[in-house]
Amino acid sequence: MATPIGNLEDVTYRAIRVLGGVDLIAAEDTRHVAKLLARYEVATPRTSLHAHNEAQKTERLLARLEGGESIALVSDAGTPLVSDPGARLVRAARERGLRVEALPGPSAVLAALVSSGLAGGSFTFGGFPPFRSHARTRWFAVLAREPRPFVFFEAPHRIDASLRDLHAAAGDRTIAVCRELTKLHEESLVGPVSDVRARLAKPRGEFTVVVEAAPDAAPHRAGADGGRGGTDGDRGASDGDRGASDGDRGASDGAPAGTPAAPTQAPDTAALSDEVGRLLAQGVSRTAAVRAVAARFGVPRRDVYRAGLQAARPRSTDAPGGGD
Repeated sequence: MATPIGNLEDVTYRAIRVLGGVDLIAAEDTRHVAKLLARYEVATPRTSLHAHNEAQKTERLLARLEGGESIALVSDAGTPLVSDPGARLVRAARERGLRVEALPGPSAVLAALVSSGLAGGSFTFGGFPPFRSHARTRWFAVLAREPRPFVFFEAPHRIDASLRDLHAAAGDRTIAVCRELTKLHEESLVGPVSDVRARLAKPRGEFTVVVEAAPDAAPHRAGADGGRGGTDGDRGASDGDRGASDGDRGASDGAPAGTPAAPTQAPDTAALSDEVGRLLAQGVSRTAAVRAVAARFGVPRRDVYRAGLQAARPRSTDAPGGGD
């Protein structure tokens, strides 16, 4: 189920009812979801389900489901699975004939798109751009040919470089740069790339960027290619949608349907390790750092952990009463 991407009031009555009625909540980070549960006085036991333990915990959670229990799967923000843990569990549950329901909710992608004034009948969602400038420029060049708006996420320490490369690849077209969506300091800057870039003096928070469709592209009809050109990203977020709370939440480890494949280069172990180490040095959490590196290089998260990283294994986030 989707959870708020910032403002805790952005949760549905149904979500609160379900969270309070299930037997267990499987959360990306039990400490993070605890804030939401405390706000709405939900006392349901919870357990962690994240990139480090999903393979080990999936079978135990499936056993509980097969025993008749109900489990709510949530990420730190936005909708799970798109860029967060949970895909293994959901896939296995489907394969065993167990019932799976999706509860919709907040989306940074859709919030930015509808407020930008650039929305049309369809759009493309690209997640996070590649980390390296040359790969990022080529990535933007592919998306710049889209006959519909495209949306991407970026972290505050990289937004200026991404806008620079976007300008080089797509020209000075109109964009909307949205930050801190649904939060106290929410802001949207709309205008030519060069103008918006100049106005971002001290970028902070999570960024969702909407770029207008290619100016010489033929109008695109929704459904003409079998569906919308993009999907909910979200943390995040998450939604991630969402960008995550540290600004590095990955949108997707792979491009959603309708998104052109981003040109990537197979990174070596040193490149993966160096980038994760750099993010850790900036204060980004280990989980978010690995997620961001996996998204930017287009590799599975497990490969990042196998890349000879020296950081200690993160401690378990199981909360008392998790029950497993």
